Amino acid sequence: MKTTIFCPIVMILMVTFLKRIVLLTENHLGRLFTTIVIISSSFYCIRFLNMIILKTYAKQFFIIAISLHLISCQQQGEYKVGSAQNRVNPFVENSVDRDLEEIKKDGVLRALVVYSSTSYFLYRGQAMGFEYELLTQLAKHLDLKLELVVSNNLDTQFEVLNRGDVDLIAHGMTITNQRKWEVDFTEYLYLTRQVLVQKKPDNYLNISWSNLQKQLVQDPIELIDKTISIRKNSSYIERLLSLSNEMGGNIMIDTLDSKLSTDEIIDMVADGKIEYTIADENLAKINASFNPILKIDVPISFSQRIAWVTRKKSPMFREVVNKWIISQRKKSNFNVIYNKYFKNKRTFKQRIKSDYYSLKNNQISKYDNLIKKHATKIGWDWRLLASQVYQESRFDPIAKSWAGAKGLMQVMPSTAESLSIKDVSDPNESIRGGTDYLDYLYNRFTDINDSINRIKFSLASYNCGYSHVRDAQRLAVENDLDSTIWSDNVEKMILALSLPKNYNKSFIKYGYVRGEEPANYIEQIFDRYNHYKQFIPLE
Repeated sequence: MKTTIFCPIVMILMVTFLKRIVLLTENHLGRLFTTIVIISSSFYCIRFLNMIILKTYAKQFFIIAISLHLISCQQQGEYKVGSAQNRVNPFVENSVDRDLEEIKKDGVLRALVVYSSTSYFLYRGQAMGFEYELLTQLAKHLDLKLELVVSNNLDTQFEVLNRGDVDLIAHGMTITNQRKWEVDFTEYLYLTRQVLVQKKPDNYLNISWSNLQKQLVQDPIELIDKTISIRKNSSYIERLLSLSNEMGGNIMIDTLDSKLSTDEIIDMVADGKIEYTIADENLAKINASFNPILKIDVPISFSQRIAWVTRKKSPMFREVVNKWIISQRKKSNFNVIYNKYFKNKRTFKQRIKSDYYSLKNNQISKYDNLIKKHATKIGWDWRLLASQVYQESRFDPIAKSWAGAKGLMQVMPSTAESLSIKDVSDPNESIRGGTDYLDYLYNRFTDINDSINRIKFSLASYNCGYSHVRDAQRLAVENDLDSTIWSDNVEKMILALSLPKNYNKSFIKYGYVRGEEPANYIEQIFDRYNHYKQFIPLE
């Protein structure tokens, strides 16, 4: 009878003790070892207990021990998962509370972009890039004004986002679990993989194929004990550390300045400044099309998702962006834009070779010096005047409009005569005459004190006529708007003058005007001017 009571108690104490051991086990190998120990101990206990108690209790002990061990492992796993999910990131906790409602209220989509040969750049006076084109469409879809902020330091991007300076990081970032600790990713834009970028020997064209192959890395395993130069805090570092672990060898990592773009680092390989780097395959391919001395066909990773980045505290904004991305991926236009920047090697080479490519030279057009000269004369930022010249003629000196305006500044024949322009197709004459006329208009708006507004009124007059702008000011006064401010005031009234109920009013002296033209004219000139300021220094 004593033995019968004692045995269950012994079993409970032993199982409790073993359960404690299991709960302290931190990894899969430890749990496996613990399982083996419990099973072995249980068999010995069975033999011992069979000698002194009923066989039934021994079997009960064995079953209970194993069952509790499995339950404990499951509970431990659940605990670990739960604790990981419940960990608090102070960067996220302290991030700004700003979501779709606040963004819509501001009316502006602020996006952080990277200045690169595929994402965002200036070419022949026009802003271009994969991210730029998509962001322009997204802003239009959300009925928001687009404001771009160029990232000067890739290490601080998440900080800038979480601080609320921007609402979206819009350049291709690899989705990784480490990054998800601080931010959330949108739906992926495209798939790519990481590849090794290395330089062929300078005389590679004179080397046999077999000898060339021997001089180059053909397999990631050959990277053991070699040095790869990559940007600090990039996803490439995560991949190289994993690769080193997988291969059981050591890959040396040389960390580069975070201000360097992937394009610049690839150029460093081509120039022989560094031996190896890692890049996304689509970027490597388009860059190698201009630098055939590069070998970029050794994969370092499987396919990876490339996406944009939002704050964790912006779930509603992320949801609308995700829906938009999913819908865009199904459209042919999305593939057209992607191919334009990542697959069209011919146009990429044209851009790279052009003197008017912002990543190569700080030039907008071949007429920069003339524009600077005449902009200084009237006290304007030359980049603003350059934006107007682009708007008028796209820097084509022989351009002619349907109305008869000609030259870089699209001066009408009657105006050219009054400005003593002898040849409107002569760039110097056209810009000289055009700026003289702008200065004349500027000096007529003495009632406007703010210089930027005064420039906008001058540009509107250059486009649709001084008298129509004065009519729009009169209409603004009648509608309790500020007649000295263009945006959301006189701008609205110039649009309103296309309607009979407005241009037939007794105080409107010059009647109908197609107001959409001057409104768009000024908006586009200043949008382009903002791009020019991002890329081109004032001096």
